[in-house]
Amino acid sequence: MARVAGIKDVARQAGVSVGTVSNVINRPEAVLPETRARVLAAIEELGYVRSESARQLRAGRSRIMALLVLDMGNPFFVDVARGAERAARQAGLGVMVCNSGQSPAEEAEYLGLFAEQRVCGVLITPADATGRNLESFARHGIPHVLVDRVASGTGSCAVSVDDVRGGALAAGHLISAGHRSVAYVSGPGDLHQIRDRRVGALSALADAGLPSEALVEIPSDRLDVAAGRDAGARLLGLVPRPTAVFCANDLLALGVLQALYAAGVRVPQDIAIVGYDDIEFAAAAAVPLTSVRQPAVVMGRMAAELLLEEADEAGTHEHRSVVLQPELVVRASSSTPR
Repeated sequence: MARVAGIKDVARQAGVSVGTVSNVINRPEAVLPETRARVLAAIEELGYVRSESARQLRAGRSRIMALLVLDMGNPFFVDVARGAERAARQAGLGVMVCNSGQSPAEEAEYLGLFAEQRVCGVLITPADATGRNLESFARHGIPHVLVDRVASGTGSCAVSVDDVRGGALAAGHLISAGHRSVAYVSGPGDLHQIRDRRVGALSALADAGLPSEALVEIPSDRLDVAAGRDAGARLLGLVPRPTAVFCANDLLALGVLQALYAAGVRVPQDIAIVGYDDIEFAAAAAVPLTSVRQPAVVMGRMAAELLLEEADEAGTHEHRSVVLQPELVVRASSSTPR
């Protein structure tokens, strides 16, 4: 039997986004005439017919897409939300942003609320490492896409960043600057992003012929500035003290920077710092922060588009994982070679 054309086929044929195709179908007045004509021509050529599930996604239920993240106090997730909102608005949907606070219990409560409200789809950065919350939610038949998380099986679409590569970029940069002992200020150990960044850092040390002991982990149960200040105080007490520190996110790095500054330790002359995420505040810090940039806005947009595709292609949709690449942005906090 011939394959039925879906909305992403139309988007590919017309050279536009899935959201633009959705606008042509639902809000044609929002699309430029020449773009609208190109999309309509692709629809005609491919014989695309909108499925009932897609109609429900755009016109039924609450017309709300939910986004559940670990910490809305982290600007990284604000950027993810911005990207998701752009794609959702193009499709005529709104976005409800919720914060699990890294709590599996709160995550479960929100997922129950989403099911009760019959949201049209959910974008989620899971707090529950066991996956039980999502397994229970999946029974409601509401599409969901993992954000900043690799799908462990085939039951979900996912958009993530290669955090192993990101950790290697951060540690490799410090090693190339002459550092031979690097502290890793980590976060909650059940978050795969934290583990992957550590794996990447260890691989960079191994590539440079350094032992794993050259990476000194300073654990933290949170990923905020206050936790970074606490980690910075512990870093200052280490003997011997590492000459560089890689932090699992920028908020931790900014807290470490504050602790070092208060103790009169010079950055980067005495201790170099590298963060992760490249949030807006990184470049504006007292010592501009070197950071591993994640394409957060792109991540949110692509996750929302995958959600739209899944709803449009009910019964034929094939789950897929998109892995984006990080980029090292070098600034003053690590610029002085040893």
